[in-house]
Amino acid sequence: MRKVSLETKILGLVLSLSLFLIILLTTSFSYMEGRQIAKDKGQLALELSKTISFMPTVTDAFETDDPARTIQPIAEKIRRETGAEFIVVGNKEGIRYSHPLASEIGKRMEGGDNARAIQEGEYYVSEAAGSLGLSIRGKSPVFNADGKIIGIVSVGFLVDDVRAQIFKDLSKEMIVSLVAIMISIIGSYMLARSIRKDTLGLEPFEIANLYKEKNAVLQSVKEGILAIDQNGLITSMNQPAKKLLDIKESVRHLNVDGLFPSKYLFEVLKSGEPQVDKEISWKDKSVIVNCTPIFDSEGVSGVVASFRDRTEIEEMVNTLSEVKMHSEDLRAQTHEFTNKLYVLSGLIQLGEYDEAIDMIQSETSELHSLNRVVFEQIKDTKVQALLLGKIGKASEKKIIFEIDAQSYLEKLPDHIKLSQLTLILGNIIDNALEAVSSVEEPLVKFFATDIGNDMVFEVSDNGKGIPEDAVAHIFDRGFTSKNSGSPSGYGLANADHVVKELGGIIEVHSEDGNTIFTVYLPKEQ
Repeated sequence: MRKVSLETKILGLVLSLSLFLIILLTTSFSYMEGRQIAKDKGQLALELSKTISFMPTVTDAFETDDPARTIQPIAEKIRRETGAEFIVVGNKEGIRYSHPLASEIGKRMEGGDNARAIQEGEYYVSEAAGSLGLSIRGKSPVFNADGKIIGIVSVGFLVDDVRAQIFKDLSKEMIVSLVAIMISIIGSYMLARSIRKDTLGLEPFEIANLYKEKNAVLQSVKEGILAIDQNGLITSMNQPAKKLLDIKESVRHLNVDGLFPSKYLFEVLKSGEPQVDKEISWKDKSVIVNCTPIFDSEGVSGVVASFRDRTEIEEMVNTLSEVKMHSEDLRAQTHEFTNKLYVLSGLIQLGEYDEAIDMIQSETSELHSLNRVVFEQIKDTKVQALLLGKIGKASEKKIIFEIDAQSYLEKLPDHIKLSQLTLILGNIIDNALEAVSSVEEPLVKFFATDIGNDMVFEVSDNGKGIPEDAVAHIFDRGFTSKNSGSPSGYGLANADHVVKELGGIIEVHSEDGNTIFTVYLPKEQ
């Protein structure tokens, strides 16, 4: 479909409206003026007919033998002076005593509209066709001295003459209308040029497409983006920015102060130099900000700021580390079973069949017990995969990993992702495996159930326990009771953060020889 330019739209709209209004007003005016002229002519005809009917000379002439001799000159003089088309005076039988055409005198009046005046004595205006054509007539009865009706006076103006007067007046109005149309054309052209200049030559559909693209880009970018004008008023902000700044309502045309740290924004407004990778603190978040100036013909007209939560970046790195850890667990499981296969292969090659059978039965019995719980009672594949990896890791470290036979778990809700589950259970189980690494008979137990409105996960170990003064800080970021030189203190903090995001809680109970972590996750998001 061919796009119509803004200039064409404005010209077409203004001209259409102008023509419509002019035609409407002209038609209305012509109709009202025609009615008024006809009314005025009819009233004038009636007044003239009344005046003539009351003239003593005319009433006296009716008593003579030749009324036309007296009445005709008087009627013609008045007709010429007033511009009437005709003045006809007739007797009670409608026989003419005067007429513009002398040859019509003595003949009967035409039109058939004399009855009301001759019979009822009424004064009125009528429209009828006579010997001269269709006309507007004023009718008045003529009374004698005794008050009896003796005749009628009819004064008329031709309808064609009235119409000609209307068209004459209308032609003057058309000149004014043409001038108005020319002014409309010039004004609409200048308006279109001005709007086109303001829109940088872009058509409305192009502006609409740019606006849609801008919104799509802003909302698709994961970073927070806001823009301010030269007065520090916010002109746009995307949803990630609102979420990061915890803003629910519209902020358009609000001052950026108080909604976001504006130090670097105003520096860029003042200097016109961009600010890159500036770290600022906002409430409980650490934010990385980039500020870029917006230029126009007069200089810096605004600033666009993009920012992201540094904490989210760290959490993403931690999540990747946990996924890598999960992968390592699966590698450990593979490695452990590969070693067992090598041992089994060696026993068979040496002919130690009974010992090989005992080994297979022992492994089968142990795996059957674990697999029955993992595959028959734990029905979520994410939890199954995680447990299998941890079983392999525990086996490689010579740690007994027990899954409670009473455990039962249906498929987890869709809003719980694999990365979140890895962060929560992976960190807690790894802490338990590490806690029992120095114990003579290391044991880690796992239990899960989804009875009720919550899913419950419990991990216990027989390690040395957590010091009483450290329990209150166990989920603080960076806190650790380990003496290793490797970075630590983030695993349980990340697990606690994800649990809170999911609306759950973590409880910890610890004493010498027994530590229990319990996670409660609501089924509804």
